[in-house]
Amino acid sequence: MRIRKVRIEELLLLQDIERAAGRCFRDIGMPEIADDEPLPLDELAGYQRAGLAWVAVNESDTPMAYLIADHVDGNLHIEQVSVHPDNAGQGIGRSLLDHLAERAAAHSIPALTLTTFADVPWNAPYYTRCGFQPLDDTLLSPGLLDIRTREAAHGLDRWPRLFMHRAV
Repeated sequence: MRIRKVRIEELLLLQDIERAAGRCFRDIGMPEIADDEPLPLDELAGYQRAGLAWVAVNESDTPMAYLIADHVDGNLHIEQVSVHPDNAGQGIGRSLLDHLAERAAAHSIPALTLTTFADVPWNAPYYTRCGFQPLDDTLLSPGLLDIRTREAAHGLDRWPRLFMHRAV
């Protein structure tokens, strides 16, 4: 496995990876999440152009997983990380997170942040194993509060959500 920047011609593959990864939410009673469409191509292209999109590729240079991030209040905020279920359980997601942490450290960015479902086993508990800690709501920056508002407008607050951070 190798991690590299996303190529513009791979954006449809990113959508396919996200759809496939999301299907498991149906099994835990969250069909709305399973059926949620991935980010539109123009938004994914914005991350790609900004240099904030990476893929983990196999020996054939085919993406198996991806991560996109934003600069939010001085940190890197993970907008999405998805691993195709055919490649789950191989440490690929953790490798993408570690890659982002290395990039953050190289640019003197102090932390990674993300939002996640608190009670989904492959969400908050997984991120805790990857070195993330819950972020107290009283410590949320203006940019993170904006993210919370956007997520609520999208209906994600139907389920317990939390912010997490990882110092780099």
